[in-house]
Amino acid sequence: MKELKLKYGCNPNQKPSRIFINGGELPIKIINGSAGYINLLDAFNSWQLVKELKETTGLAAAASFKHVSPAGAAVAVPLNEVLKKTYFVDDAELSDIATAYVRARGADRMSSYGDFVALSETCDEQTAKFLSGEVSDGIIAPSYSKGALDILKNKRRGNYLIIQIDVNYIPKEIETKEVYGITFEQKRNDVKISEDMLTNLPTKNKILPDNAKRDLIISLITLKYTQSNSVCYVKDGQAIGIGAGQQSRIHCTRLAGNKADRWFLRQNSRVINLPFKKGIKRSDRDNAIDLYISDDYMDILSDGSWENLFIKKPTPLTMEEKKEWLKNLKDVSLGSDAFFPFGDNIERAKKSGVSYIAQTGGSIRDDNVIETCDKYNIVMAFTKMRLFHH
Repeated sequence: MKELKLKYGCNPNQKPSRIFINGGELPIKIINGSAGYINLLDAFNSWQLVKELKETTGLAAAASFKHVSPAGAAVAVPLNEVLKKTYFVDDAELSDIATAYVRARGADRMSSYGDFVALSETCDEQTAKFLSGEVSDGIIAPSYSKGALDILKNKRRGNYLIIQIDVNYIPKEIETKEVYGITFEQKRNDVKISEDMLTNLPTKNKILPDNAKRDLIISLITLKYTQSNSVCYVKDGQAIGIGAGQQSRIHCTRLAGNKADRWFLRQNSRVINLPFKKGIKRSDRDNAIDLYISDDYMDILSDGSWENLFIKKPTPLTMEEKKEWLKNLKDVSLGSDAFFPFGDNIERAKKSGVSYIAQTGGSIRDDNVIETCDKYNIVMAFTKMRLFHH
């Protein structure tokens, strides 16, 4: 197949729409459903991310994509008991690829609502069972077990988009795109991210453990496929906060840090044990949890709407309790797709437990950024590699 016609482009008024390839065949097979323009943008970007994560770390990888940026990305690091409860899989034995996706989906469940899934491995029945209960638009993977296909083909009233990708496909070195009738051309960003990028350590603290190296690599690979400006917090093999598409880097750092904080607050025992009524939909549960840990939670108590969700009225977490809990978030790794221009980014990152940083370097205020890292004994690497993605 050299061409695939689509219903429309980014918006319904943008017709006709298609994808095509000059020379050779398209590297995908549509197993089920019909592909949309944005679906395929998510599919191809997310596939590149998980493919590179697997090649670099050697671990099964998964991503949850929304609007051409990851809501979550992860590799198959085993879940502890708290995370199993937080991700609602405490009664399941998870395969590696299921573990990776559960982590990716669990990073930011609000943003992952209606996501596009990418898997580096065969989609097995266990992963499909988990997906069957989630609101998701489609999936891309190198292959599927029969049991997984039987489950996935029943999603979205039989219209769930299932794409199989040719793992041996190698795109051309030069890529093009058209904007306003003008064609842009550039070399593909095929830079290989590895531990070699983490050797230039200008900070006083130069101790970079292996798990921190792994997490920094995950953050940088994730940023490579995230709309810029972007910042990514990672802990224990998974992105826990991604700030994408912001004009100011400090806004990226704040946005991603706030997401990391919310990820950690969800692990508080009060949140894990919220007294939900039976039969509450996952999306309603996720919305309620997000509201419970927000500063607006008192609103839901005052208007009585809690009765639709909970068996009894939950006691809210106070600001002081949240601050105390967040003090336990430690050893987080942070990547940035370009240099930090001011030390305020480091100040904000520290509030979310960041101990390790990888950033491009090269700002005229590098000295201030290094000084701020030294203030908190943070290890920072200058990668000398910008990772803008547009």
